[in-house]
Amino acid sequence: MMRLISWLVGFGRFWYRFIIGDDWTVAASVAIGLLVSALLNATQFPAWLVIPLVVIVMLRTSVQRSKRTQDHVSVRRAR
Repeated sequence: MMRLISWLVGFGRFWYRFIIGDDWTVAASVAIGLLVSALLNATQFPAWLVIPLVVIVMLRTSVQRSKRTQDHVSVRRAR
C-alpha cells in the first residue's frame, strides 16, 4: 500500500512541476485561455485564435520578466 501511495505522490509531483514549472502565471494564463476558448466555441464563435494569442503574449511577458531579472542580477554582480 505504501508503494502505491509513494507512486501516486511522485506522479502528482511530476505533473505539478511539468505543468506549473518555474512560472505559475504562464500555466494559469493558458488555463484561462482554454476556458475562454471553450466558452467562445460554445457560442459558435470561431475561437481558434485565442490560444495562439495567449501563448504569444505570455511568451513575450515571460521573456521580458526573465531579461529584467538577469539584468538586475548582472547589476548586482558589477557592484
